[in-house]
Amino acid sequence: MDKIKGKVWKFGDNIDTDVIIPGRYLRTFNPEDLARHVMAGEREDFASKVESGDIILADDNFGCGSSREQAPVAIKTAGVSAIIAKSFARIFYRNAINIGLPVVKADIGAEEGDIISLDLKKGVIVNESSGKSFKIEPFKDFMLDILSDGGLVKHYLNEK
Repeated sequence: MDKIKGKVWKFGDNIDTDVIIPGRYLRTFNPEDLARHVMAGEREDFASKVESGDIILADDNFGCGSSREQAPVAIKTAGVSAIIAKSFARIFYRNAINIGLPVVKADIGAEEGDIISLDLKKGVIVNESSGKSFKIEPFKDFMLDILSDGGLVKHYLNEK
């Protein structure tokens, strides 16, 4: 889980959890049902167009709003392999790691549709479309272990 590569979907500032999974779709906890409506508050067609491995790139304060865990679950189940943003709401960041969705705080230059590769262990992001690379803080081994195991609960169960 330390290397990720995917196509960029760009979003702006203050993408809150009600944009990620609008409240009207919270009648279920089924991850596949949630994924069918992911990002519907911002782009109604996102769920039908996102492909497995794609990456969300956002500006400041991604995941603000309520602390609903369904938001990162919907994103991950839709096939998004990572989120890169200038900043995250703290509870969203923690919820994402807890379910095994890599979230990276970085300000990188990329356009929608660019191909991005991330090496979480080395701390490098490469925009393969432009050739530009960016340094990030490498993920600690324990974080990589949590992500590789598919989240905190699965990691804990593997440790027993």
